[in-house]
Amino acid sequence: MWDSHSVIFYFYLCFAVLGIWGIAQAWLSQTRTETIHPFKAFVHLLAFYLSYLLFPLFFFSLYAGWSGYYSIHQAVFIFLLSCVLIYARFIEPQHVMVKTLQYQLNPEQNLQSPVKIALIADLHIGLFSGHERQLKIIVDKINQQNPDLVVVAGDWTYEPENKLADELAILQNINAPVYSVNGNHDEQYPGPPILQLLQHALKMNNVIDIEGQIVEFDEFRLLGVGDLWAGKTDMRYMPDLPQDKPWVILSHNPDTVDMVPQLPTRPLMLSGHTHGGQVELPWLTNYIMKKVSILGHKKGLYQHENADVFVTVGTGMVGVPFRFRVPPTIDIIELI
Repeated sequence: MWDSHSVIFYFYLCFAVLGIWGIAQAWLSQTRTETIHPFKAFVHLLAFYLSYLLFPLFFFSLYAGWSGYYSIHQAVFIFLLSCVLIYARFIEPQHVMVKTLQYQLNPEQNLQSPVKIALIADLHIGLFSGHERQLKIIVDKINQQNPDLVVVAGDWTYEPENKLADELAILQNINAPVYSVNGNHDEQYPGPPILQLLQHALKMNNVIDIEGQIVEFDEFRLLGVGDLWAGKTDMRYMPDLPQDKPWVILSHNPDTVDMVPQLPTRPLMLSGHTHGGQVELPWLTNYIMKKVSILGHKKGLYQHENADVFVTVGTGMVGVPFRFRVPPTIDIIELI
Protein backbone atom coordinates (compact mmCIF):
# COMPACT_ATOMS: atom_id res chain seq x y z
CA MET A 1 0.00 0.00 0.00
CA TRP A 2 2.81 2.40 0.87
CA ASP A 3 4.92 2.02 -2.24
CA SER A 4 6.35 5.08 -3.95
CA HIS A 5 3.36 5.59 -6.25
CA SER A 6 0.89 5.44 -3.33
CA VAL A 7 2.84 7.95 -1.26
CA ILE A 8 3.03 10.38 -4.17
CA PHE A 9 -0.70 9.90 -4.86
CA TYR A 10 -1.60 10.74 -1.24
CA PHE A 11 0.66 13.78 -1.29
CA TYR A 12 -1.12 15.10 -4.37
CA LEU A 13 -4.49 14.27 -2.82
CA CYS A 14 -3.49 16.27 0.26
CA PHE A 15 -2.50 19.19 -1.98
CA ALA A 16 -5.85 19.03 -3.75
CA VAL A 17 -7.95 18.85 -0.57
CA LEU A 18 -5.98 21.65 1.09
CA GLY A 19 -6.25 23.71 -2.10
CA ILE A 20 -10.03 23.33 -2.21
CA TRP A 21 -10.22 24.25 1.48
CA GLY A 22 -8.09 27.35 0.83
CA ILE A 23 -10.30 28.50 -2.05
CA ALA A 24 -13.45 27.97 0.04
CA GLN A 25 -12.00 29.85 3.03
CA ALA A 26 -10.88 32.73 0.83
CA TRP A 27 -14.36 33.00 -0.67
CA LEU A 28 -16.13 32.88 2.71
CA SER A 29 -13.75 35.43 4.24
CA GLN A 30 -14.24 37.75 1.27
CA THR A 31 -18.00 37.72 1.78
CA ARG A 32 -17.50 39.06 5.32
CA THR A 33 -14.98 41.72 4.28
CA GLU A 34 -15.85 45.41 4.11
CA THR A 35 -14.43 46.27 0.69
CA ILE A 36 -15.28 47.94 -2.59
CA HIS A 37 -12.86 45.61 -4.40
CA PRO A 38 -14.21 42.09 -3.68
CA PHE A 39 -12.22 40.31 -6.39
CA LYS A 40 -8.94 41.87 -5.25
CA ALA A 41 -9.75 40.95 -1.66
CA PHE A 42 -10.47 37.38 -2.77
CA VAL A 43 -7.12 37.12 -4.58
CA HIS A 44 -5.26 38.37 -1.49
CA LEU A 45 -7.14 35.96 0.75
CA LEU A 46 -6.39 33.17 -1.71
CA ALA A 47 -2.67 33.81 -1.27
CA PHE A 48 -3.17 33.87 2.50
CA TYR A 49 -5.01 30.53 2.75
CA LEU A 50 -3.21 28.66 -0.03
CA SER A 51 0.04 29.34 1.82
CA TYR A 52 -0.89 26.32 3.99
CA LEU A 53 0.15 24.23 0.98
CA LEU A 54 3.71 25.04 1.99
CA PHE A 55 3.59 22.41 4.74
CA PRO A 56 2.86 19.36 2.55
CA LEU A 57 5.28 20.82 -0.01
CA PHE A 58 7.97 20.89 2.68
CA PHE A 59 7.48 17.21 3.53
CA PHE A 60 7.05 16.22 -0.10
CA SER A 61 10.42 17.75 -0.99
CA LEU A 62 12.07 15.55 1.65
CA TYR A 63 10.41 12.41 0.37
CA ALA A 64 10.90 13.30 -3.31
CA GLY A 65 14.63 13.83 -2.75
CA TRP A 66 15.00 10.64 -0.74
CA SER A 67 13.00 8.50 -3.19
CA GLY A 68 14.59 9.92 -6.33
CA TYR A 69 11.29 11.36 -7.60
CA TYR A 70 13.14 14.71 -7.77
CA SER A 71 16.82 15.20 -8.39
CA ILE A 72 18.78 16.19 -5.29
CA HIS A 73 19.14 19.75 -6.62
CA GLN A 74 15.38 20.08 -7.22
CA ALA A 75 14.58 18.66 -3.80
CA VAL A 76 17.03 20.97 -2.01
CA PHE A 77 15.70 24.02 -3.87
CA ILE A 78 12.05 23.26 -3.04
CA PHE A 79 12.96 22.37 0.55
CA LEU A 80 14.83 25.66 1.13
CA LEU A 81 12.17 27.74 -0.63
CA SER A 82 9.37 26.19 1.42
CA CYS A 83 11.37 26.72 4.64
CA VAL A 84 11.87 30.42 3.91
CA LEU A 85 8.22 30.94 2.95
CA ILE A 86 6.94 29.05 5.99
CA TYR A 87 9.12 31.21 8.22
CA ALA A 88 7.99 34.43 6.51
CA ARG A 89 4.31 33.46 6.57
CA PHE A 90 3.81 31.65 9.89
CA ILE A 91 6.73 32.45 12.21
CA GLU A 92 8.12 35.96 11.80
CA PRO A 93 4.71 37.72 11.67
CA GLN A 94 3.98 36.33 15.16
CA HIS A 95 7.42 37.17 16.58
CA VAL A 96 6.67 40.63 17.99
CA MET A 97 9.80 42.47 19.08
CA VAL A 98 10.24 45.39 21.47
CA LYS A 99 12.90 48.03 20.78
CA THR A 100 13.78 51.03 22.94
CA LEU A 101 15.12 54.45 21.99
CA GLN A 102 16.03 57.29 24.32
CA TYR A 103 15.36 60.73 22.90
CA GLN A 104 16.12 64.15 24.40
CA LEU A 105 13.04 66.14 23.48
CA ASN A 106 14.32 69.48 24.75
CA PRO A 107 18.00 69.99 23.84
CA GLU A 108 18.37 72.74 26.45
CA GLN A 109 17.38 70.60 29.42
CA ASN A 110 16.20 67.13 30.30
CA LEU A 111 12.62 66.49 31.29
CA GLN A 112 12.06 66.47 35.03
CA SER A 113 10.58 62.97 34.72
CA PRO A 114 11.27 60.65 31.75
CA VAL A 115 8.18 59.75 29.73
CA LYS A 116 7.83 56.33 28.14
CA ILE A 117 5.79 56.23 24.91
CA ALA A 118 4.85 52.92 23.28
CA LEU A 119 4.61 53.44 19.51
CA ILE A 120 2.79 50.98 17.27
CA ALA A 121 1.49 51.38 13.73
CA ASP A 122 0.15 49.53 10.71
CA LEU A 123 -1.78 46.85 12.55
CA HIS A 124 -3.71 46.31 9.28
CA ILE A 125 -6.50 44.37 10.90
CA GLY A 126 -8.26 42.56 8.10
CA LEU A 127 -7.09 40.27 5.34
CA PHE A 128 -3.72 39.14 6.67
CA SER A 129 -3.03 40.32 10.19
CA GLY A 130 -4.16 41.89 13.43
CA HIS A 131 -6.26 38.97 14.57
CA GLU A 132 -6.81 37.90 18.18
CA ARG A 133 -3.60 35.94 18.70
CA GLN A 134 -1.29 38.72 17.45
CA LEU A 135 -3.24 41.49 19.18
CA LYS A 136 -2.96 39.63 22.49
CA ILE A 137 0.80 39.36 22.04
CA ILE A 138 1.02 43.09 21.28
CA VAL A 139 -1.10 44.07 24.29
CA ASP A 140 0.87 41.80 26.66
CA LYS A 141 4.21 43.15 25.47
CA ILE A 142 3.04 46.75 25.77
CA ASN A 143 1.89 46.17 29.34
CA GLN A 144 5.22 44.53 30.21
CA GLN A 145 6.94 47.80 29.27
CA ASN A 146 4.61 49.83 31.54
CA PRO A 147 4.46 52.91 29.23
CA ASP A 148 2.98 56.23 30.26
CA LEU A 149 1.00 56.37 27.03
CA VAL A 150 0.50 54.42 23.82
CA VAL A 151 0.30 56.04 20.38
CA VAL A 152 -0.93 54.33 17.21
CA ALA A 153 0.38 55.92 14.02
CA GLY A 154 -2.41 54.89 11.69
CA ASP A 155 -3.28 52.17 9.21
CA TRP A 156 -5.47 50.27 11.62
CA THR A 157 -7.20 48.38 8.83
CA TYR A 158 -6.69 46.36 5.67
CA GLU A 159 -10.19 45.56 4.42
CA PRO A 160 -11.43 44.25 7.78
CA GLU A 161 -14.51 42.19 8.48
CA ASN A 162 -17.57 43.97 9.87
CA LYS A 163 -16.78 42.76 13.41
CA LEU A 164 -13.89 45.21 13.83
CA ALA A 165 -15.12 46.54 17.19
CA ASP A 166 -15.09 43.00 18.61
CA GLU A 167 -11.62 42.31 17.22
CA LEU A 168 -10.25 45.45 18.89
CA ALA A 169 -11.84 44.69 22.27
CA ILE A 170 -8.59 43.29 23.63
CA LEU A 171 -7.08 46.79 23.43
CA GLN A 172 -9.12 47.65 26.51
CA ASN A 173 -6.56 45.59 28.47
CA ILE A 174 -3.77 48.10 27.78
CA ASN A 175 -2.80 49.73 31.08
CA ALA A 176 -2.21 53.20 29.62
CA PRO A 177 -4.18 55.76 27.60
CA VAL A 178 -4.16 55.03 23.86
CA TYR A 179 -4.04 57.88 21.31
CA SER A 180 -4.46 57.41 17.58
CA VAL A 181 -4.50 58.98 14.13
CA ASN A 182 -5.62 57.40 10.87
CA GLY A 183 -3.47 56.22 7.98
CA ASN A 184 -4.01 56.02 4.23
CA HIS A 185 -5.66 52.58 4.41
CA ASP A 186 -8.13 53.98 6.93
CA GLU A 187 -8.84 57.10 4.88
CA GLN A 188 -8.58 56.40 1.18
CA TYR A 189 -8.61 52.68 0.59
CA PRO A 190 -10.93 50.91 0.53
CA GLY A 191 -12.97 54.00 1.39
CA PRO A 192 -15.30 55.88 3.71
CA PRO A 193 -17.26 52.79 4.90
CA ILE A 194 -14.07 51.58 6.57
CA LEU A 195 -13.51 54.97 8.19
CA GLN A 196 -16.96 54.90 9.78
CA LEU A 197 -16.47 51.32 10.93
CA LEU A 198 -13.09 52.22 12.43
CA GLN A 199 -14.35 55.30 14.24
CA HIS A 200 -17.03 53.21 15.90
CA ALA A 201 -14.55 50.45 16.83
CA LEU A 202 -12.06 52.89 18.38
CA LYS A 203 -14.73 54.69 20.37
CA MET A 204 -16.11 51.40 21.70
CA ASN A 205 -12.65 50.34 22.87
CA ASN A 206 -11.44 53.55 24.55
CA VAL A 207 -8.94 54.56 21.87
CA ILE A 208 -8.74 58.36 21.63
CA ASP A 209 -8.66 59.79 18.09
CA ILE A 210 -6.49 62.92 18.30
CA GLU A 211 -6.42 63.95 14.64
CA GLY A 212 -6.34 67.75 14.63
CA GLN A 213 -6.22 67.84 18.42
CA ILE A 214 -3.63 68.70 21.08
CA VAL A 215 -3.11 66.63 24.22
CA GLU A 216 -1.43 68.43 27.10
CA PHE A 217 1.22 66.70 29.20
CA ASP A 218 3.30 68.20 32.00
CA GLU A 219 6.39 68.87 29.88
CA PHE A 220 5.31 68.46 26.26
CA ARG A 221 2.32 68.60 23.95
CA LEU A 222 1.12 65.80 21.68
CA LEU A 223 -0.38 66.84 18.34
CA GLY A 224 -2.34 64.48 16.09
CA VAL A 225 -1.98 65.13 12.34
CA GLY A 226 -4.13 63.60 9.60
CA ASP A 227 -2.87 61.44 6.76
CA LEU A 228 -0.63 62.97 4.10
CA TRP A 229 -2.16 61.08 1.16
CA ALA A 230 -5.64 62.11 2.32
CA GLY A 231 -4.59 65.79 2.26
CA LYS A 232 -5.05 66.35 6.00
CA THR A 233 -1.59 67.53 7.02
CA ASP A 234 -1.74 71.32 7.23
CA MET A 235 0.54 72.40 10.10
CA ARG A 236 1.08 76.04 9.12
CA TYR A 237 -0.79 77.11 12.25
CA MET A 238 1.73 75.56 14.64
CA PRO A 239 3.94 78.69 15.12
CA ASP A 240 0.84 80.53 16.38
CA LEU A 241 0.30 77.97 19.17
CA PRO A 242 1.90 78.26 22.64
CA GLN A 243 5.59 77.33 22.46
CA ASP A 244 6.40 76.97 26.18
CA LYS A 245 6.67 73.19 25.76
CA PRO A 246 8.26 71.01 23.06
CA TRP A 247 6.05 69.10 20.63
CA VAL A 248 5.55 65.43 19.85
CA ILE A 249 3.65 64.97 16.58
CA LEU A 250 1.78 61.79 15.69
CA SER A 251 1.31 61.31 11.94
CA HIS A 252 1.03 58.16 9.87
CA ASN A 253 3.25 59.02 6.91
CA PRO A 254 6.84 60.03 7.84
CA ASP A 255 7.08 62.23 4.73
CA THR A 256 4.73 64.57 6.61
CA VAL A 257 7.83 65.77 8.47
CA ASP A 258 8.67 67.92 5.45
CA MET A 259 5.60 70.05 6.23
CA VAL A 260 6.54 70.87 9.84
CA PRO A 261 7.19 74.63 10.17
CA GLN A 262 10.16 76.04 12.01
CA LEU A 263 9.47 76.17 15.76
CA PRO A 264 11.49 77.40 18.75
CA THR A 265 12.07 73.81 19.90
CA ARG A 266 12.64 71.01 17.40
CA PRO A 267 9.63 68.61 17.44
CA LEU A 268 9.72 64.83 17.28
CA MET A 269 7.34 63.17 14.85
CA LEU A 270 6.26 59.54 15.38
CA SER A 271 5.18 57.67 12.25
CA GLY A 272 4.75 54.29 10.55
CA HIS A 273 3.55 53.59 6.98
CA THR A 274 6.70 52.04 5.53
CA HIS A 275 6.63 48.64 7.32
CA GLY A 276 10.41 48.86 7.13
CA GLY A 277 9.95 47.23 3.74
CA GLN A 278 8.04 44.26 5.29
CA VAL A 279 10.07 41.82 3.18
CA GLU A 280 13.77 42.65 3.19
CA LEU A 281 15.37 41.51 -0.07
CA PRO A 282 18.56 42.82 -1.69
CA TRP A 283 17.96 45.75 -4.06
CA LEU A 284 14.25 44.98 -4.62
CA THR A 285 13.08 46.24 -1.23
CA ASN A 286 14.97 49.52 -1.52
CA TYR A 287 13.57 50.03 -5.02
CA ILE A 288 9.99 49.56 -3.79
CA MET A 289 10.62 51.81 -0.78
CA LYS A 290 11.31 54.73 -3.13
CA LYS A 291 7.64 54.54 -4.12
CA VAL A 292 6.46 54.26 -0.50
CA SER A 293 8.47 57.21 0.87
CA ILE A 294 9.61 59.98 -1.44
CA LEU A 295 11.98 61.29 1.25
CA GLY A 296 13.65 57.90 1.64
CA HIS A 297 12.25 56.86 5.02
CA LYS A 298 12.38 53.18 5.92
CA LYS A 299 12.79 52.66 9.67
CA GLY A 300 14.40 54.34 12.65
CA LEU A 301 15.27 57.96 13.43
CA TYR A 302 15.78 60.61 10.74
CA GLN A 303 16.76 64.26 11.04
CA HIS A 304 15.17 66.91 8.83
CA GLU A 305 15.35 70.67 8.60
CA ASN A 306 12.63 71.51 11.13
CA ALA A 307 11.97 68.23 12.95
CA ASP A 308 13.13 64.71 13.66
CA VAL A 309 10.96 61.74 12.69
CA PHE A 310 11.02 58.22 14.08
CA VAL A 311 9.58 55.52 11.80
CA THR A 312 8.36 52.25 13.28
CA VAL A 313 8.15 49.13 11.08
CA GLY A 314 4.68 48.37 12.45
CA THR A 315 3.09 45.02 13.19
CA GLY A 316 0.87 44.08 10.23
CA MET A 317 1.12 43.16 6.57
CA VAL A 318 -0.28 44.36 3.25
CA GLY A 319 0.14 43.19 -0.34
CA VAL A 320 1.56 39.79 0.55
CA PRO A 321 1.00 37.79 3.76
CA PHE A 322 4.71 37.69 4.59
CA ARG A 323 7.28 39.40 6.80
CA PHE A 324 10.91 38.52 6.21
CA ARG A 325 13.82 40.02 8.15
CA VAL A 326 11.48 42.82 9.35
CA PRO A 327 9.64 41.37 12.36
CA PRO A 328 6.63 43.22 13.80
CA THR A 329 7.87 45.70 16.37
CA ILE A 330 6.67 47.79 19.30
CA ASP A 331 8.96 50.80 19.70
CA ILE A 332 9.39 52.31 23.15
CA ILE A 333 10.40 55.96 22.86
CA GLU A 334 11.74 57.17 26.20
CA LEU A 335 11.67 60.96 26.30
CA ILE A 336 14.36 62.29 28.62
